[in-house]
Order: sequence, then structure tokens, then C-alpha cells
Amino acid sequence: MRPNPILTLSLAALALIPTLARAADPLGPPLNAEQFDQRTVGRTITYSVFGQPYGSEQYKPGHKVIWAFTESECKEGDWYQDGQYICFDYGEYAPLQCWTFYDTAQGLLAQFKGDPSQEPLVSLSESQDPLVCQGPDVGV
Repeated sequence: MRPNPILTLSLAALALIPTLARAADPLGPPLNAEQFDQRTVGRTITYSVFGQPYGSEQYKPGHKVIWAFTESECKEGDWYQDGQYICFDYGEYAPLQCWTFYDTAQGLLAQFKGDPSQEPLVSLSESQDPLVCQGPDVGV
């Protein structure tokens, strides 16, 4: 009995679907709140853009964070999940920031909501040390 060429082609096309799905989203699914919390709590992560330091964030229990742009004052905030995004609320210090986070072989990668063409943040280093904060009136 000869194989049916249409059936063989259909089975081959079905076998390609997982490969095509991975190619469409090479980073895999974004982290949800539980995964993000497990990946970050107790760590201070320094992020970069185009290989240059951008800022650091300390992740604390209870979805609490402390953020500082490089050589800037620290801002305390909270984070929560909104759909596929992890959103950061620093109160009056900054507008709401929502990101899609991926855990890659190179570290965390964060893509800003609403601008997929923007260069993502990539974790440059991780530490269990607290964030060293600049502040007003230091040394005064």
C-alpha cells in the first residue's frame, strides 16, 4: 500500500505548527505574577539598554520594590499583574510602568507595554545585596 501524499503532507504541516509558534514568539510566554515573584524576590537586579546600565530595582516580599535610575534617588513602589504585564506603581514619583517580562538564558528581559519596537531592558547583574540609594542632602 502506497502512502497517501496529501495525508503525508498534512501530517508534516501539523508537525511544523509548534516550530512556527516558537518562531513567532522566540522568548516564550511572559512571566506571570507568581513566576515573576519567584524569580525576583530577595534580589537586586541591574538592567541595561544597548549594553549600558539603565537602573536597578530591589524586589522585596509583598510585591514591594525600590527603583533607581543609574545615579538617581530611589523610589519605593509596588507591583502587580495586569494581564500579561507586570505593572509598577511608584505613586507620585512616576507614571504607571507596565512591562512584559521574560526569563531568558541571558537573564530577565523586559519589554515596555505599548511600544514593542523600543529596545528592551536586559538584566545586567543580579545580587542579594540591598539597593544602595542616593538621596537628597547626602553628606549635608
